[in-house]
Amino acid sequence: MKKIGITGQNGFVGKHLYNTLGLFPEEFERVDFQKEFFEDETKLDEFTSKCDVIVHLAAMNRHESEQFIYETNVGLARQLVESLKRTNSKAHVLISSSTQEERDNLYGKSKREGREAIVNWANEAGGKVTGLIIPNVFGAFGKPFYNSFIATFCHQLTHGETPTIANDGEVKLIYVQELVMTIVNEIRSEKNQPELFVEPTATKKVSEVLALLNDYKTKYYDGGEIPVLTDKFEHNLFNTYRSYIDYKTHFPVKFTQHTDPRGAFVEVIRLGIGGQCSFSTTVPDITRGNHYHTRKIERFAVIKGKALIQLRKIDTDEVLDFYLDGTEPAYVDMPIWYTHNIKNIGTEDLYTIFWIDEPFNPEDADTYFETV
Repeated sequence: MKKIGITGQNGFVGKHLYNTLGLFPEEFERVDFQKEFFEDETKLDEFTSKCDVIVHLAAMNRHESEQFIYETNVGLARQLVESLKRTNSKAHVLISSSTQEERDNLYGKSKREGREAIVNWANEAGGKVTGLIIPNVFGAFGKPFYNSFIATFCHQLTHGETPTIANDGEVKLIYVQELVMTIVNEIRSEKNQPELFVEPTATKKVSEVLALLNDYKTKYYDGGEIPVLTDKFEHNLFNTYRSYIDYKTHFPVKFTQHTDPRGAFVEVIRLGIGGQCSFSTTVPDITRGNHYHTRKIERFAVIKGKALIQLRKIDTDEVLDFYLDGTEPAYVDMPIWYTHNIKNIGTEDLYTIFWIDEPFNPEDADTYFETV
């Protein structure tokens, strides 16, 4: 059992890493970190002394002053080094750096000097270091106007704004979950690698990415259609886009119902991709679900009866309640990293259609149980 702490635990990559480590409770124990520890040597030393592995992600990406970014990032790395020395730590320290290391800017310089400070400590103290040189990272829950242009575009396209391209260059990209699994595998390997270039998983022009996101807005956000996703990058980009939708106001989405003397007809889902569609009945007061997915795309459609669908983002307390009634058929889509359930709150059987984008595979179910 490795005890792992993450500086920057509540940041974009840090939160994804923290939650992913939680999927392996028999292998990893998470040591809690709060950013205030950098302001208190005693608490920082207490944290450092508990850890077999420290993933140093705490850093500043943007600020009005480049000099302030430089001083902050170098200062955080040096504070960690001093704590490692005070506690005589022999931890395996993984530090995130950037492909901007070699650029002529203070941000890149701050990342390089921070990595070098950790490497020097490891050489002197007999610790281990992995210096991760990382391309541009995108994924669910990134902070717009801060973490990546993809986060900014996704936010704008789901909040009535129009993105603009300042520089249509090619960008080397990696999805946050791919980066997280790279970090997990490096923790498992226990190798000393002062300079490890993390390979991008896609290279795209900014305009190519925006074209895909505009397609998702038109087909999915406006029309409810799951678009064609031709490869893993597009699947990851689509899940990223979905995470920026304001679920409180967008769902549930009512179907267009066509009625005539024979009865009613409702199109439940229009697909650019395949997947698995299921039908269920649920007796009154019974709840299904209470699990979450990290990659799957899923739709719950209520066509008869009364249902309460609940969602809660992992590591948060807010529960989103959606009340659906089969007299006005409607659906709610499940975002990744949200545990969810559906309960029959009526007096008759509840009829539900479930669609998910991949057939169930018990050896790779991507289904993690947690009560909403």
